[in-house]
Amino acid sequence: MITRSNDNPAPDPEPDDADTWLDDAFPLGDGVADDSSEVYCPYCGEPNEIGLDPGSGPHQEYVEDCQVCCQPWQLVVQYLPDGSAHVTVTAADGE
Repeated sequence: MITRSNDNPAPDPEPDDADTWLDDAFPLGDGVADDSSEVYCPYCGEPNEIGLDPGSGPHQEYVEDCQVCCQPWQLVVQYLPDGSAHVTVTAADGE
């Protein structure tokens, strides 16, 4: 008898907490979460396209540098229930 590896497939692994959060936060049919945003540098005023990571949770805070003038920003990203992101940018040095 010949047995192929796919005759007895392994059971699907249990989803981890991140997968569960994403499923709860963004159920199927509600669209997709924002994964990019255009923001304006608080120093030079130039527009910057930034990548967003919905998998990092509904509320995120981090520092990112301007792609034009290299000054650091403080970013706050808040994901809303519909998957849209509200992004706030301020000067990292408090100016």
